[in-house]
Amino acid sequence: MDDAIPGLSPAPGPAVFANLHHLSHHAAWRHQLEMLLESTGEGIYGINQSGRCIFINRAGADLIGFDPDEVLGRNMHYLIHHAHPDGSNYQVEQCPIFHAFQEGRGVRVESEVLWRRDGSSFPAEYTSYPIRDAGQIVGAVVTFADITERKRAESALRANQAELERRVSERTAALSQANARLQQSHGALQRLSAHLQQVREDERAHIAREIHDELGASLTALQFDLNWLRPRLAHDAALESKLDDMMSVTGQALGAVRRILTDLRPGVLDHLGLWAAVEWQLQEMQARSGVRCTLAMHDAGPERRLGRSAEIAVYRIVQEVLTNIARHAQASEVQVDVTGCPSAITLRVRDNGLGMQVPAQPTSFGLLGMFERARALGGELQLDSAPGAGTTVTLRVPDSSR
Repeated sequence: MDDAIPGLSPAPGPAVFANLHHLSHHAAWRHQLEMLLESTGEGIYGINQSGRCIFINRAGADLIGFDPDEVLGRNMHYLIHHAHPDGSNYQVEQCPIFHAFQEGRGVRVESEVLWRRDGSSFPAEYTSYPIRDAGQIVGAVVTFADITERKRAESALRANQAELERRVSERTAALSQANARLQQSHGALQRLSAHLQQVREDERAHIAREIHDELGASLTALQFDLNWLRPRLAHDAALESKLDDMMSVTGQALGAVRRILTDLRPGVLDHLGLWAAVEWQLQEMQARSGVRCTLAMHDAGPERRLGRSAEIAVYRIVQEVLTNIARHAQASEVQVDVTGCPSAITLRVRDNGLGMQVPAQPTSFGLLGMFERARALGGELQLDSAPGAGTTVTLRVPDSSR
């Protein structure tokens, strides 16, 4: 039965390959051609315009399970049953080698299925280029290779990639869950910190009231009693001297009580507001240490009030900053600037002291407390400093009164 490719011209006569036959009479050329064909590990075969094999090397014949002599003259398309990568056959008109004939161009197929003599198949890649004789296309030469191992490696690589992606997905999910738990724990710790600070402030206020009502009242009464005794002891110099000592000690005790009350709960903060309390802090620091302190208000007058808890937190932050300046900065000047905008208030404390190397993460309890208070307010605290360049602490808090 004739297995010529439909739509193609019949096989040309011997004259078409006369040059090839002529060359084959020369032993040297024949030997060279045979060495070239047999030395390659890939299959190589040639076909005429009818698609019949005119030569094939040993590697190519072995790949499809034939002896070379059994392949010569056979139609290669039907012999090895070209098929799509999924194993389905396609018509000869769809064959890339057919297009090499029709269009006179080379083609390269990366993945296709070829069939062996025993009915088994293998994935293959091949190239096809037209054979020209005197400008006419008289056939094609095809090189093909079994890519089973490469396909197996690609499949293993895809499987490994899928496994890797699965593991990465699982690990990412686990990390996301751990991060969510960490965020929950962090949020709980922040709420606990804010609660503890509020409890501390409430306890301070309670202790301040107790000291004021009990100890302060008792010392004041004692001072009145000592003043009542003074005229009655005017004739006894020794008793009068002792009375003066007692009044001095009582006055010192009252002063200590007032300082303790101020530290626990400054009355100026409750009665006059945050900005008056900040100004009072600066005056106290200047009186105690001699550091020149100034306060500048920009669009944030006395009427600009924050909530009670927020004002206490800001007051404590300023108190901690000024305490650190007094202890460590060796500054001669402190400038506090308060700037208001419609939604927030920015407070900036600058000193011209020694400065420091800002840590990547705060470690001292003073700094940690400042950052935690700012975070509890929904604000942010920034610390800018360098050795010898002074320090600037910037606090930005939302204006809860608007």
